[in-house]
Amino acid sequence: MSLEPMETIDVIKDEDVDVSLVKEVPLSFAKNNLVMPLRRENGFLRVAMADEGGILAALDLAKRYGLTPHPLKADAGVVIEAINRFYGQVGTAREVMDGITGEDFSAVATEFESPKDLLELTEEAPIIRLLNALFLQAVKEKASDIHIEPYEKELDVRMRIDGILRSVLTPPKIIQDALISRVKIMANLDIAEKRLPQDGRMRLIIGARDIDIRVSIVPTSFGERAVLRLLDRRQGLISLHEVGLDEEDTGRFEDLLSRSNGIILVTGPTGSGKTTTLYAALNRIHTEEKNIITVEDPVEYQLRGVGQIQVNPKIGLTFASGLRSILRQDPDVIMVGEIRDYETAEIAIQASLTGHLVLSTLHTNDSASALTRLMDMGVEPFLIASSLVAVLAQRLVRTICPYCKESYKPAETEISFFEDEDLRPQVLYRGAGCDNCRGSGYLGRTGIFELLNVTGAVRQMIAVRKDAKFIKEAAVSGGMRTLYRDGLGKILKGHTTLQEVLRVTQKDAVEV
Repeated sequence: MSLEPMETIDVIKDEDVDVSLVKEVPLSFAKNNLVMPLRRENGFLRVAMADEGGILAALDLAKRYGLTPHPLKADAGVVIEAINRFYGQVGTAREVMDGITGEDFSAVATEFESPKDLLELTEEAPIIRLLNALFLQAVKEKASDIHIEPYEKELDVRMRIDGILRSVLTPPKIIQDALISRVKIMANLDIAEKRLPQDGRMRLIIGARDIDIRVSIVPTSFGERAVLRLLDRRQGLISLHEVGLDEEDTGRFEDLLSRSNGIILVTGPTGSGKTTTLYAALNRIHTEEKNIITVEDPVEYQLRGVGQIQVNPKIGLTFASGLRSILRQDPDVIMVGEIRDYETAEIAIQASLTGHLVLSTLHTNDSASALTRLMDMGVEPFLIASSLVAVLAQRLVRTICPYCKESYKPAETEISFFEDEDLRPQVLYRGAGCDNCRGSGYLGRTGIFELLNVTGAVRQMIAVRKDAKFIKEAAVSGGMRTLYRDGLGKILKGHTTLQEVLRVTQKDAVEV
């Protein structure tokens, strides 16, 4: 019997696919034949296929169900994307947990061949299936971290999604040791050691995505606690504008990046997107003519044409020693993942004073505090004044879900936060809550920023060791827009909400 595709499709939508049918067709069959089962309809089995060879697979699949095949032609990329997307939806961790209740939870595999596509690992021990389901759900929901937290009588599993922790599962306490042991095996850690903290990493393939996972395990009163940080190795680098900088600040920041020497710092608490901003900056200035070298902990993204050094304190490779070695590599631009101590700060400053552009991060609440933080480390004020050219402080706020975004008339209490008369809004925006955002009203995150240029007036204040508050006031008088003010601008543009901006800039909002 010969078959010809009846039509061509450019995209496979959610409504085109019956997930119950996907559950019945093995992933290996779909991937090996590049066919995507769609749905049973009026005696026909609709199947998307990438090439003519898929006709035989479509015939075979239809024969299993006693139906007539209805193949549709699609690009290979469309079929692969659909396979990864819909097979990843087959079961959440909670569904897997419900399905394995009553099985032998103590069965833990002692070997793990990595990387292997987790979508294909369905016939494994119950603990393995549960952990795999957690990984699949975390990637699908774009979680940055998985927390496995033991308590006296229960075990809690939470995921950080768009910066907010959410409980996803409460498995029985009995599986705690087996689950933690499985994590240790995958991360090449010592499963017998339960008294000391351990750090490791693992690499997984989930569909077409290459995921790097950093693992931290610490002992607590009720057993070991694990936090797994997920990083998509194939995620593309984003631009400064995509990070959240507006056109004005992007232009000013790019001018600073064009300098041949000096230090530019990016500040903020852990998880505020500092590293992403630094990568965006390096991506912006990278050219064939420049020698760019970084020392990081860890190396999160591979940058083509950039020399990247991974910190390893166990063998004495620290930020300071790595930075000292970099200076012998004839660099034009140096990125230091973080300035943590006086030694690193001193070498970075000397590098900037000898003709290098140095980019780095500090953990401070705002831009002005970075200056006093360096002084607290023991760096002389005149060295800070002569080497530092700018400080970019940032926070991440959740963005309003575009699928359920709605306008509303703000209350007087909300309007009161917009002190300038010309900024007071008549309409604000929020997310009503939908399936796409899991009812939260938010989907994704963007940055709010505060760019402090180290001008002559600021240098004079640094030289006489002025407090951060006075430096900030001088910078604001010179035109600097604070984190809070930048947040208000993004509220007016409909990117985020007042509640989000206040959540990350409460202190700043009170002081303004």
